[in-house]
Amino acid sequence: MAHIHLEDGAFSPFWVIVWSLVAAGLVTLALIIIGRKETSPRKLAIAAMCTSVGFAVFQVSIPIFGGIHLNLTPLIGILAGPGLGSLAALLINVFSAAVGHGGWGMIGANTVVNVVEVAVSYYVYRLVRTRFKLDRFASGLGAAVVALSLSAVAIVAIVGISGIQDSEQTKEEIVANMVVIAVVNIAVGVLEGVVTGYVVSFIGRVRPDLLRDTEGVAEKDPAPAEGA
Repeated sequence: MAHIHLEDGAFSPFWVIVWSLVAAGLVTLALIIIGRKETSPRKLAIAAMCTSVGFAVFQVSIPIFGGIHLNLTPLIGILAGPGLGSLAALLINVFSAAVGHGGWGMIGANTVVNVVEVAVSYYVYRLVRTRFKLDRFASGLGAAVVALSLSAVAIVAIVGISGIQDSEQTKEEIVANMVVIAVVNIAVGVLEGVVTGYVVSFIGRVRPDLLRDTEGVAEKDPAPAEGA
């Protein structure tokens, strides 16, 4: 849901490079996380599904508050994990820039924002589900709201630090305007949290195996073949 909707040229080349490097560092960390253990074909299939669905949903604009959209990054984090989920966020931003949804120079900054959503949602969901034993709906709702609230703050920080080229507004005025947008984003984040909670609850009923990794449940060993 959180996304910096600025065209190319809004950030100076210096800040485009800075946020691209930060994003590259986060993606490298994601690759390290993935490389710690063997990734199952099922997990790759989940990540691929999340990428395609996330990209499709991301392009649908809801005509309220001047146009908002969901991107389901908290759900991606819960299902795919912080490693594959971060790669999915990067791909979604690249594909979105390719169809004109945000500038190419914003890919780095937007990837930083979305990786925050993916990672925070995964770890918050895992915490409240395993430590506090909340049900899946409450865990999904809470994880999404916390993740999207932090990403809204991250957007304000990124734009406030970077500034907007050729803008007549001062940095203080830019930040003030971004805070208003952040409040709207957080409000919409509650809606996305409800959607995330219901989807996670549904998946938990029909395919609980898709949530095993996130919920800290070990994979069941396959039944031994007869005669083994």
